[in-house]
Amino acid sequence: MNFAPHPANARVQGLTFACGGFALLSVGDAIVKSVDGAWPGPAIAMLRYGVALIGLTLWIWFRQGRAGFACPMPWVQLGRGASVSFSAGCFFAGLQFLPLAEMTSIQFTSPMIVALLSALILKEHATAAVWVSCGMAMMGVLLVVRPDGQGLGWAVLLPLGGAFGMATMMIFNRMVAGQASVLQMQWLISLFATPLLLIFAVIGHYSGLPALHVAVPPATVVAKACLIACSATLAHTLLYLATTRASAAQTAPAMYGQLLMALLLGFVWFGAVPDGVALAGAALIVGSGLYLWRASR
Repeated sequence: MNFAPHPANARVQGLTFACGGFALLSVGDAIVKSVDGAWPGPAIAMLRYGVALIGLTLWIWFRQGRAGFACPMPWVQLGRGASVSFSAGCFFAGLQFLPLAEMTSIQFTSPMIVALLSALILKEHATAAVWVSCGMAMMGVLLVVRPDGQGLGWAVLLPLGGAFGMATMMIFNRMVAGQASVLQMQWLISLFATPLLLIFAVIGHYSGLPALHVAVPPATVVAKACLIACSATLAHTLLYLATTRASAAQTAPAMYGQLLMALLLGFVWFGAVPDGVALAGAALIVGSGLYLWRASR
């Protein structure tokens, strides 16, 4: 499937939307981390998308009526829902087993997966600037988190699965760009993701792992899930808008803005102070974003 080239200003807009979307995702990750094992990760993800589904259904009904519930390209919409549910389920579950730094470092393999899939599936041309900025940002990530890969065990598959799910979601977003309104697209992704995440939660509950046992959620968990639903729905709206203005490969490096937001939230919320090497990595990530911004213009 081929797409027409995007004007330079549209690519800049797409990168801006993507930066905002990924930054908001980091806010949601911090909220999930604050739950600290009070409820299983897949169940939190299911509740988050369930709350979003209810809110978006009411919103569409009052604004667009029955016409707003159309489902263009249903198989691709199923792919969007499956991708985001797999990504959220894996990432939220991984937070139960792995430190946030290791989770983040592995999750940031997603832009490279996006660039590869966009070339293989969408037949999009990734410019040299895209590859250079991805390499710069990846080096910055390694400086920030310095993963050693020791002692992670089987749980390392969870953030890898989350990275792959996020990458495929960006590809599917690109495939259905312009087929429906932004509001409808967010409703559709919640419509398909909620039952899939429910299946994840049930499997985790009967897996025998204590960390995945689903009990009656505390009121604070429900409140935080509602907050995650609002922030994440807005984030995915921005990510969808990004893919309507720029190619998937061009918007992929914006994911590293999520790390900058995570560093800030870690300091303010959890009292984690990055050292000099981590700050140097963050500066390299910012530099890669500025380089891609200039190249896009």
